[in-house]
Amino acid sequence: MRVLIAPDKFAGTLTAVQAAEAIAAGWRRHAPDDELDLAPMADGGPGFVDVLHVALGGRLDAVTVGGPHGTPVPAVVLRAGETAYVESAQAVGLHLVSGSPETASSRGVGELVLAAVEGGATTVVVGLGGSGTTDGGAGVLSALGAVADGDLDGGAAGLASVTSVDLSAARARLEGVTLVAASDVDSPLTGLFGAAKTFGPQKGIAEERIAVVDGWLEGFAAATDRRTSLEKGAGAAGGIGYALLALGATREPGIGLVASAVALADRARSADLVVTGEGAFDFSSRAGKVPYGVAAIASEALRPCVALAGQVLVGSREMRALGIESAYSLVELVGEERAFAVPADALADLAARVARTWSR
Repeated sequence: MRVLIAPDKFAGTLTAVQAAEAIAAGWRRHAPDDELDLAPMADGGPGFVDVLHVALGGRLDAVTVGGPHGTPVPAVVLRAGETAYVESAQAVGLHLVSGSPETASSRGVGELVLAAVEGGATTVVVGLGGSGTTDGGAGVLSALGAVADGDLDGGAAGLASVTSVDLSAARARLEGVTLVAASDVDSPLTGLFGAAKTFGPQKGIAEERIAVVDGWLEGFAAATDRRTSLEKGAGAAGGIGYALLALGATREPGIGLVASAVALADRARSADLVVTGEGAFDFSSRAGKVPYGVAAIASEALRPCVALAGQVLVGSREMRALGIESAYSLVELVGEERAFAVPADALADLAARVARTWSR
């Protein structure tokens, strides 16, 4: 039997590569003769560059950029031919926020883009997701040369004084460069479904401050490019998507970009079963997340797809709506303590149990 193993990361415990290896180890325990094809996945968030490096090869160049509050942080630029791939979470990830989320700046992402361009890239793909910023991408624009009558590097709070923004220098710096925003988020920059309202609370912005931050973003959009702020994906990564779109980027779903890079459709057609997974499998997985994307590709290939997850938070009806035949919970099998203490071993145990049901 041929099994395609294509999980996302298990946030906080395993990278996508580690998760794929753990699932494979457990599967072999029960079905050593099965042919396993490992295809770690990502949706543009943490792990985006690592997954693409495994799939594409290329060269990783180490760089140092400013973190959300200006502290230098290490990151990498993946160069594959004339295309460079960078990951927002490496520069301004939620795990790097050490002060007020209202002052967290996205400048480090702009510095990553600049490093890619200065290294000779003619196409720069920016993975969006997992950011700790909600500054509308103002820091990105500043790093690339945009100027304003206020503080573009002061996070969302800095936008309170911004009434005009000039993007001409930033656009000139990127002349001849194709920008791609790899995002799993459809949100606009502002409003009921915007960056502050949708993602602000998980970044630490207090509920009573959401309207204030959204107001700052509204003002920033009015000063920069109001029409673009309404586009799908403008709210991705706290508005980094907006900054990239304002500079002429095209938007591509992260899962689609990675799936294409790893030739997932072809590999699914060659498999008898597709196994995916992520840390928490819930109905938000439909919004461009890895399991839904993998399941859609499996469905097109007429192959069944099952999911392994830290937690399964949907019922069978919702699961089927997501294209998943069955989903299996790590916490239910081994308990929350062991799932976090020895995640690779626990995931291998779960995979062995799933193999008993699905392997021939």
